[in-house]
Amino acid sequence: MADPSDPLYQERVRRARLMPLEEKVWAGEELFHMAAAITLAGIRREQPDLDDAGALRVLKQRLAERRARESQHG
Repeated sequence: MADPSDPLYQERVRRARLMPLEEKVWAGEELFHMAAAITLAGIRREQPDLDDAGALRVLKQRLAERRARESQHG
């Protein structure tokens, strides 16, 4: 986790607050795709016999499970 007292962190927060909404949406989408790619790489490493479709199914299952847990905890 980032240290809120870190000047570099504070600068990133300042720039994010100044960013137009449209850029924030695009940045969020880009971050999601990056995180999905990293997770897919981990899934492939954990289960090397899976093809691309199988790895994608596992990713979708993990996302669904996370959504279910989050909806249970409000």
